[in-house]
Amino acid sequence: MSGIESLRKGEQLPLQRSVEAISIPFGKPVTLDEDDTIQIMQALGTSVSVLKGGNMYLIEGYNLDAFGIEPTARPWLAGGASDEALEAFAWQQLRTCFDPEIPVDIVELGLVYGCRVTTLIDGQKMVQIRMTLTAPGCGMGDVIAEDAKNKILGAEQISRVNIELVFDPPWSREMMSDEAKLALNMF
Repeated sequence: MSGIESLRKGEQLPLQRSVEAISIPFGKPVTLDEDDTIQIMQALGTSVSVLKGGNMYLIEGYNLDAFGIEPTARPWLAGGASDEALEAFAWQQLRTCFDPEIPVDIVELGLVYGCRVTTLIDGQKMVQIRMTLTAPGCGMGDVIAEDAKNKILGAEQISRVNIELVFDPPWSREMMSDEAKLALNMF
């Protein structure tokens, strides 16, 4: 097997090694044990949502060797990139972040209100992101924000990522792209 695209919803696989995961919707780190059988719920972007014993978990793509398939490479952008290239990289990474229960990325869902690169006093680069959640009580908010942060930090020049969760304006279905509405049968 090779790559995340080879995983199919409903497929059951034994874990070939213990692997770190994040419980959904609580966002707590857990370890799933070698030989545990998991069921694929969603394999999108660079992470996989799985079901084990009635509980759902998120596993990052760089841990796919636990399934016996080729892991997803961690995102990387070499130094020397312009602010525009850094911002494009950040947007690209945001498009690989999914709510583990919704098969649409956070940009297409309309959760990201803004993304910009700023230069700090010491010359280092910081990415500032304003985003929201589909509901203020969403238990995955911190997990989604941390996923975005870790992916964006794959750019050599970026030393910090500041993600501000805001609820004004509140998210609504109208913020979704047409592609997201189509994917979720909301037309």
